[in-house]
Amino acid sequence: MIQNAAYWQKEGSQIRCNLCPHHCLLSKGKKGICSVRLNEAGTLKTENFGEIIAMHVDPVEKKPLYHFKPGKRILSVGTYGCNLSCDFCQNYSIAHYRSKSEFLPPDQLAASCTVPDNNIGIAFTYNEPVVWFEYILETAKILKKAYPDLSIVLVTNGYIEAAPLEELLPYVDAMNIDLKSMQQRYYHRICGGSLQPVLRTIEMSYTRCHIEVTTLLVNGLNDTEEEIEEIAAFISNLDKNIPLHISRYFPAYKMSRPATDIEVIKRAAVIAKKHLHYVYLGNMPGVDNSTYCHKCGKQLIYRAGYSVRMLIERAECPACNISLPIII
Repeated sequence: MIQNAAYWQKEGSQIRCNLCPHHCLLSKGKKGICSVRLNEAGTLKTENFGEIIAMHVDPVEKKPLYHFKPGKRILSVGTYGCNLSCDFCQNYSIAHYRSKSEFLPPDQLAASCTVPDNNIGIAFTYNEPVVWFEYILETAKILKKAYPDLSIVLVTNGYIEAAPLEELLPYVDAMNIDLKSMQQRYYHRICGGSLQPVLRTIEMSYTRCHIEVTTLLVNGLNDTEEEIEEIAAFISNLDKNIPLHISRYFPAYKMSRPATDIEVIKRAAVIAKKHLHYVYLGNMPGVDNSTYCHKCGKQLIYRAGYSVRMLIERAECPACNISLPIII
């Protein structure tokens, strides 16, 4: 559904979109990099409002979120469009191409998340939620008013301007934010973006909602020990308790280089753990991704894939009694 968009200004006969750091300048009839925001007769419109391509009830661990309501399930929805263009995109079929969609008004989406058993809210995922800004904001406001105990989750690349992020944050309970690299060159060449806005999103968000960070290690591009050290140190300087998910790259979309070596991933985890209390491995079947107390080593949450068993009833270690950075 085509809807009026937020965050733009006129510049002569053109429109400047101010939602994300690209600041696309659009002539009449033209779309931005995201492929969903367009200049229609001198007004900025968004064409994917309420257009849902994917809807599933997923384990919250699939986002991945390991310290936010572990073992629970969440209604997960996505549309089309993305404001980055990662060569290794795993969801390119919906991120960069328009698939068949069904329109669902915000109030109906909010109401539908009360139906699945054990559902904790709505996760906006699969494609990039930033380019669904207006729909997410309206849905989140309705959900929080009607069902205040339910949660809004974003799985995002973090590529958003400060003002719209500030407007959205009061309604967001948890985010998984991709930190793809600490190299500006990598963001520019591999992802079609820039690094600093993502760092700013992490810095703005970590005190406002629960966040976890994911880094996909790509063979030969961002998998050096020095870069892992830099990523972990940046997160640690904010909060050592922020979970980091180090995920293994496999060939996808435009990138055909070999999958990242398993030993490189394991070594990266060792390095990251020098700075952070909680480091997990993704795309690595068979590894131990259970949660342990960072102080005494007591197992707190057992995980085998998406099978989860809670060994605690509250956010406190039963062995050493320290407070745990886990939302149950």
